[in-house]
Amino acid sequence: MEVLSLAIPDLKLISPKKHGDARGFFSEVFKLSEIEAAGLPSAWRQDNHSFSPSIGTIRGLHFQRPPFEQAKLVRVTRGAILDVAVDIRPQSPTYARHVAIELSSENWRQLYIPAGFAHGFCTLTADVEVQYKVTTEYSPEHDAGVFWNDPAFGIAWPFPESEALLSEKDKQLPLLKDLREAPTWR
Repeated sequence: MEVLSLAIPDLKLISPKKHGDARGFFSEVFKLSEIEAAGLPSAWRQDNHSFSPSIGTIRGLHFQRPPFEQAKLVRVTRGAILDVAVDIRPQSPTYARHVAIELSSENWRQLYIPAGFAHGFCTLTADVEVQYKVTTEYSPEHDAGVFWNDPAFGIAWPFPESEALLSEKDKQLPLLKDLREAPTWR
């Protein structure tokens, strides 16, 4: 398993080895000893799985407020996404910057996103399945987000706003500058 730092060093791109032959493939997609050796959290509390049938589906940008903030380990098991993580830690030197990276069932990469980042993705293919681990269980009272297309982030989404498929909830998320309470991250 290869672990690389990205443009925002707290974000990690993880590339598990994939061994294939005429039968198919085998891959260790999560190995606690290697995750711990890379300095990443080992206390994963919940696994999530989403399915999006349509190209251009956008989910996000979501986060949970402290004390239920979540780190995530995201992978795609079917199709492809543009995965986006935005640093929303006010004290961070990379505040409001983002990293966008393609994750797919073909490239087999995973993205580690620490707490203090808003996370979202856009489906690049039909019938996409995304699976991710989180370090804290979901708490509806701490669920929050920022608007996916906030101009402050400058994210180059692959689809214009008029073609993006979003939930009603995600359409109503505030801009970063309008968050009622800026989270204080541990």
